[in-house]
Amino acid sequence: MSFNQIKPTFGLESLGIKNAGTEYWNLTPAELVEETIRKGLGTLADTGALVVDTGKFTGRSPKDKFVVRDEQTENTVWWGDVNHPIEAEKFFGLKEKMTAFLEGKEIYIRDVYAGADPEYRLKVRVINTIPWANQFVDNMFIRPDRKELTDFVPDWTVIAIPQFEADPAVDGTRQGNFTMVNFAEKTILIGGSGYTGEIKKGIFTVMNYVLPMNGVLAMHCSANVGQEGDTAVFFGLSGTGKTTLSADPNRKLIGDDEHGWTDTGVFNFEGGCYAKCIDLTAEKEPEIWDAIKSGALLENIRYFPGTRTVNFEDTSVTENTRVSYPIDHIENIMVPSQGGIPKNIFFLTCDAFGVLPPISKLTPGQAMYQFISGYTAKVAGTEEGIVEPVPSFSSCFGEPFLPLHPTKYAEMLGEKMKASNTNVWLVNTGWTGGAYGEGSRIKLKFTRAMITAALEGKLDNVATETDPVFGLAYPTDVPGVPNEVLNPRNTWKDTAKYDLKAKELAGKFIDNFKKYSDFANEEIMAASPKMPIENR
Repeated sequence: MSFNQIKPTFGLESLGIKNAGTEYWNLTPAELVEETIRKGLGTLADTGALVVDTGKFTGRSPKDKFVVRDEQTENTVWWGDVNHPIEAEKFFGLKEKMTAFLEGKEIYIRDVYAGADPEYRLKVRVINTIPWANQFVDNMFIRPDRKELTDFVPDWTVIAIPQFEADPAVDGTRQGNFTMVNFAEKTILIGGSGYTGEIKKGIFTVMNYVLPMNGVLAMHCSANVGQEGDTAVFFGLSGTGKTTLSADPNRKLIGDDEHGWTDTGVFNFEGGCYAKCIDLTAEKEPEIWDAIKSGALLENIRYFPGTRTVNFEDTSVTENTRVSYPIDHIENIMVPSQGGIPKNIFFLTCDAFGVLPPISKLTPGQAMYQFISGYTAKVAGTEEGIVEPVPSFSSCFGEPFLPLHPTKYAEMLGEKMKASNTNVWLVNTGWTGGAYGEGSRIKLKFTRAMITAALEGKLDNVATETDPVFGLAYPTDVPGVPNEVLNPRNTWKDTAKYDLKAKELAGKFIDNFKKYSDFANEEIMAASPKMPIENR
């Protein structure tokens, strides 16, 4: 079979890869689909999308992610539960084994960009041993043109070999799978896992380290642009409504997951989307539904028996079923994937305690505090033995990908929002009228109306009230929203019960923040919830 390869002048010699069986450079998506099917590694759904299984791992393995500790990283990386240190000699030992493993093997190499802004983008070379994984890279990163590929010299290299496993006793890993980042060598090693999200988030980790040192805030968020050219950014953990609320027919999508904020605007790190597709329907997520066509890559789904029609409700492999596709599979997008300075930022939280206002405007100190906290809640009853809402905190709404201390990103956010006069809003998409099990979920149409009012400037100069525990200022009137919804305490039949629940959640915020307090400035600490002495 002949291929339409584009091989750059600068090859693999510097990596020590000298005797690979066959090198396939920058194949087209169609060619990679053909290779995948030829090797029996995938099938085509009736929509034309390629369907594959990622093997043993169907999600990221954060406990098996390592950062090389050296002179560069010793005093800059936030070591601990997120960034596990490993010595450089272990990295070089694994790299040597991995390059030796590639001898005689078919390998697929792709050169891509991370970052839509040419001033800050990284040139990335990814080496895969599986063709559909190389298609994932083509989907998710920004694709150079033919001339750029010919002259391509990478800044960073990723070597991803699912078939290669480490020996923990020798290689210093926790188990056979690993992701290892070496900032000095500008190389990421991934072994033992076929889950493609490790590639995507490995480069995101790099961007989160490199960009802040150049004055750019790296953000785990979605972003869009209105008809007047105003940029909005949406932060939120899983289940808060980030994808749903940023998908607006009246606004163009910049990107759905990873962005940078420069002195001139916001830019997408990626060239595609990697969406969850469990329980996907055309009614709930029409943009994602329509994007699943030729060129899209579905991971770990199952068909209805006797068909090639995807059963999106099937969780027999995993609940983390995914689809990747190029961003141009969505019609309403910004080209290129850039926007101006954010006018509005939304922190989305699904508060199952039912005590946070549905929308409140944050001061810079509050924005930094809430950003570091990254709060949402898991609802009661989702796990055996859980009868109350369980708070979930992920600093900067993306803790697993932060190589620097969270306060570094929070202080940058505060500086940028002050310099740009950016509005920051905390939006509760969770419960009202009581906690989960008693109250009800805030209606989506109300949340949309509040966000629209904020985007249109209708909340800039309205009367507000201030929550006494969390100190949050919320509007008393929003077009299209009943006034009684805006004050969460007034939605509870038993206000004394509300007060107890509010103090309970405040205590969880305070306890969570203790690990950051030694690094946080006075402005951030002043935004902590206030509790009576007897409740501390």
